[in-house]
Amino acid sequence: QVQLVESGGGLVQAGGSLRLSCVASGRTFSNYGMGWFRQAPGKDRELVAAINWSGSMTDYANSVKGRFTISRDNAKNTVYLQMNSLKPEDTAVYYCATNRWASLASVPRDYNYWGQGTQVTVSS
Repeated sequence: QVQLVESGGGLVQAGGSLRLSCVASGRTFSNYGMGWFRQAPGKDRELVAAINWSGSMTDYANSVKGRFTISRDNAKNTVYLQMNSLKPEDTAVYYCATNRWASLASVPRDYNYWGQGTQVTVSS
């Protein structure tokens, strides 16, 4: 059974930083691309960042480019999201997910396993 467990969310002031972690178990982590999504109240779930199986390719939403960095450590079965220069509009529940292939994937339907989510709140 595949499990994804996120951690690292919390309350931070605008301009601050957080690092989210997601530990995976139940499948060969290094075989699959990973992604971070977020969902704010009343809004659709949106891709924040994606990474391929090796970490050699990444993709970001325009709204977070230059502020967020996705990375992975296959030896630790962990994917990270470093979030800097946080803004109130970054407030959302953040989810990690594993996709169906080794490559990047950009839409939720390409992901087949999801974590339970971690709340990120950025105060102004």
